[in-house]
Amino acid sequence: MGFHHVAIATRDVEATHAFYTNAMGFELVKVDAIQTLDGTGWARHLFYDTHGQGLIAFWDLHDDTIGDFDPSISKGLGLPVWTNHLAFDAVDLDGIAEHRNRWLDHGYDVIEVDHGWCTSIYTTDPNGVMVEFCATTRAFTDADREQALRLLTATEKPELLPEPPSKGYEAAKEGAPA
Repeated sequence: MGFHHVAIATRDVEATHAFYTNAMGFELVKVDAIQTLDGTGWARHLFYDTHGQGLIAFWDLHDDTIGDFDPSISKGLGLPVWTNHLAFDAVDLDGIAEHRNRWLDHGYDVIEVDHGWCTSIYTTDPNGVMVEFCATTRAFTDADREQALRLLTATEKPELLPEPPSKGYEAAKEGAPA
């Protein structure tokens, strides 16, 4: 079953909109303007079509009773930025290349990682949220499922995977030679 939508808060609705429409290629399809549940303010709920299964949504909050907050879903909790992140399906390695180039063209640095069973690219959105496009590169086997169960139920530190190969891509900065 797919997600209908995932919703997170934003502190900068204009930068969020520019990132998710331009750099991600998503389409704004619906905005609801509503009163906050306790009636002390109002909010906009922005919905973007991810061109897959489901939507991503953002809350643009206008309520003086809500204090200052960090919209990063990891750093705001005191966790590393990579912990809580949004991963979208890139379908295949051609999709990885397409999304990587789109991010670079829009000024976002990219890290690409070959995890052995999938390849991922990562950048950070204007809210400090790590965003990923991922392509599964091989089918899961019965051995994968058995190992997953062993690792899930391990009572001691299991053997750790080596660091996967990665590549960094730096976007051309405005005013710099391409």
